[in-house]
Amino acid sequence: MNDTQQHVKWFRDSSPYINAHRGKTFVLHLDGEAIDHPNFSNIIGDIVLLHSLGVKLVVVHGAAPQIERQLAANGATSEFVNKVRVTTPDILPLVQQAVGTLRSDIEARLSMGLINSPQHGAEMLVISGNFIRAKPLGVIDGIDYHNTGIVRKVNTKAIRQQLDSGATLLISPLGYSLSGEIFNANSTQVATEVATALMAEKLIFFTDQGLRDAEGSVISELQLDDIDESSLDTYSPLRLSKAACLRGVARCHLISYTEDGAALEELFTRDGTGTQISRVSYEQIRPAGANDVAAIIELIAPLEEQGILVRRSRELLESEVHHFTVIERDGMIVSCAALYPFETKGELACLVTHPEYRDNDRGELLLEKIQQLATAQGLEALFVLTTHSTHWFVERGFRPVNLQDLPPSRQSLYNYQRNSKLLEKPLL
Repeated sequence: MNDTQQHVKWFRDSSPYINAHRGKTFVLHLDGEAIDHPNFSNIIGDIVLLHSLGVKLVVVHGAAPQIERQLAANGATSEFVNKVRVTTPDILPLVQQAVGTLRSDIEARLSMGLINSPQHGAEMLVISGNFIRAKPLGVIDGIDYHNTGIVRKVNTKAIRQQLDSGATLLISPLGYSLSGEIFNANSTQVATEVATALMAEKLIFFTDQGLRDAEGSVISELQLDDIDESSLDTYSPLRLSKAACLRGVARCHLISYTEDGAALEELFTRDGTGTQISRVSYEQIRPAGANDVAAIIELIAPLEEQGILVRRSRELLESEVHHFTVIERDGMIVSCAALYPFETKGELACLVTHPEYRDNDRGELLLEKIQQLATAQGLEALFVLTTHSTHWFVERGFRPVNLQDLPPSRQSLYNYQRNSKLLEKPLL
């Protein structure tokens, strides 16, 4: 496939996500390190593109390294306790300067419209304001955190009004009290509180490397029960993602700010490039329904053309779809299998996985599910007729048997011209 064909395929494959994301609210968190990174200019372009596609955006930014540079330039320092900056009244003006300058810089970059830039013709309206009501973190274990604060309330009505008008919200880590005090809050906590207050569709944290396993591979999905909070920092994006999902945010994502296009790949492809955190897995095994017939036909058609599977008409599939079990991945049917009962035995048929998803043992997952269904129906054995996959089934406990071992009602349907191998696995 050449580059043009690949581009066209990607664009077509992304269309369901474009439709699904239009009009939804996403909260993006960018810490100061992400803003300092050379890839930030590409992230800006991606933010503008998301806005152009109709996504309602709230961008929450941090400023830790920028504050450090502002303090150093003025010969000042700050103390950290439990990884939280103690914002004393003496350094608060310097914190304000660093955050204010950074906010203006981000606004300017989102306002660019140069020809040949991703922002050309976008006409983005970026709004900042006092959307965050804050309160002091207080005195903890004898440490007075002074003007370090936490979110007390999010002005959701004002934010929604601006989003509905087509504006993009830019929110800094500074919050304000009713008495007019200014508090320096942790930006990850601000992003989490904003996302939960808005009941956002997505909360996206840009981190340095995303979330990886012991071998260094990206963890593509986590469910809430998989996250152990005991070893995580208070403001860890992973901890806060779990909290956000428990409080109503549909999905959270951890993606790398160092990878060009990571946000687009995460949001507009099925496999993504980061870690998705959700209350329910975006890949599930479920019974097939009438609405799945077209997807099953598309999945099995290539194997029917090769003669590996017996051809099934649409009418036949519509009448037999209740025999099928499917694996659905983010709205796409990627695997299917059918169970047909014959007397005391069940036939496993049409076990198929999409070529791009023949990993993670989906075939075995479906086989296990079919075995569970057969056992629940009181069947004594599972049999399969195959012309190409004998070894795969033998490796999973099936053994060759004679045609006479088929249930009588299935023997009469046997196609001698195909000369399929018959294998059987006892269930009891």
